[in-house]
Amino acid sequence: MNMGPFSCDLYRADQLRQLDRIAIETFGIPGIELMNRAGCAAFERLRARWPGAKRLAVLCGTGNNGGDGFIVARRAREAGLQVSLYQVGDESRLTGDALQARRLAQQLGVSPEPWCGQRLDDFELLVDGLLGTGLRGETVSEPWAEAITAMNESGVPVLALDIPSGLSADTGAPLGSAVRAHMTVTFIGYKQGLFTGEGPGFCGDVVLEKLRLPDEVYEAVFPAAILLTRPVPFAPRSRTAHKGDNGHLLIVGGDEGMSGAARLAGEAALRCGAGLVSIATRRSHAALINLTRPELMCHGIEDGRALSPLLDRADAVVVGPGLGCHQWGRSMLEKVLDSRLPLVVDADGLNLLADMPVKREEWILTPHPGEAARMLNSTPAAIQRDRFAAVQKIHRRYHGICVLKGAGTLILGPDGLPAVCGAGNPGMASGGMGDVLSGVLGALLAQGFGLQETARQGVMVHAVAADRAVTMGERGLLASDLMVHVRKLVN
Repeated sequence: MNMGPFSCDLYRADQLRQLDRIAIETFGIPGIELMNRAGCAAFERLRARWPGAKRLAVLCGTGNNGGDGFIVARRAREAGLQVSLYQVGDESRLTGDALQARRLAQQLGVSPEPWCGQRLDDFELLVDGLLGTGLRGETVSEPWAEAITAMNESGVPVLALDIPSGLSADTGAPLGSAVRAHMTVTFIGYKQGLFTGEGPGFCGDVVLEKLRLPDEVYEAVFPAAILLTRPVPFAPRSRTAHKGDNGHLLIVGGDEGMSGAARLAGEAALRCGAGLVSIATRRSHAALINLTRPELMCHGIEDGRALSPLLDRADAVVVGPGLGCHQWGRSMLEKVLDSRLPLVVDADGLNLLADMPVKREEWILTPHPGEAARMLNSTPAAIQRDRFAAVQKIHRRYHGICVLKGAGTLILGPDGLPAVCGAGNPGMASGGMGDVLSGVLGALLAQGFGLQETARQGVMVHAVAADRAVTMGERGLLASDLMVHVRKLVN
């Protein structure tokens, strides 16, 4: 399923276990060999990232993640490093490959000592081999929770093996407590929870080691999702193109005091290549918006019924930026929904939609967790606990394409394969960013891109533009700072 240089496959924990089993049972690679490859690969990453580290502590659990840790400890000792090895949990629970890995470490004189709350702040580096993907929804219990707390409070950099212990591989939610790693070396395939929700805040830099598995191993397991890494390059325009060839987008929004939202969406649409952009807004705003961006065609509309001439000329509509939830906004949304044009619904358009049981195929819905919670009669916390489940519920209830915004924005359409945005940064947590995204999406729809291509390309253009705009740090990044980078990316 890998789409080449622009995306890579993501898996759930049960799928990774299946891939591991196929490698062992079908391709005859012994489990201890896979464990050895994982531990050695992780140690090489450790040396490359922290070449000056001489004193490290490796904390191992009682499963295969602990086995990976024993291999790292052994390799570190062979390289002449000072290694302290801690066994967290009852060592009698060690079996199979993990037990063999522990014995190999002991043969080199790296003997594990039982974990009993030792201080970790004297080390230069910590290695997390506690739990891996073994947790399946339960909360981390003692003594692992105590060890996780000690690692997080030590102030020492942490390398996590496979996944930060305590983090759900499927949702990215911490299961009570989770290791905050500076780097995660994940094995065989990327776990989908590493890239959305709270996952990115626990993983640090994520690198994949496929452990030299044959490509045929992956053919038996269809991925759970894909990670989008950069936009697919846009084709150049025809040398004879004119503005009518590039679509007419109508943006509906900007209630009293919120004209800036429609203005940002409008400029983003122009910068993304829409041939014409009209804005239907409050009469008091129309002339003001034109003062700063005269290329926008602004219309003062005080009643939704007056939208008909604008809808007749449009190829696509964005409804929601600054729309408000009062009678004016409701009448505008209802009129837009009467049309059969492809739509992008954002912001207050989504808040109003939460009270309307409407299904539609030709639209893109772009909720943040708060709006998603209202659309599902849930809470933002519940949305964030399992963003994959939330985006699926929204798609089932409203159809079309759902773009669930946030860290690791999710995109889901009728094909059922979620796409995760692998770009973006915390500087995007400022007003107006969603309005820019809606303008980008609307412009692509107006230019004739399909819904799924629009959603994936638009989200990536927006996120990568934000990454390029962070030249002086994340704090203080403005939505309008993205415009020049949006223009470069679509060219």
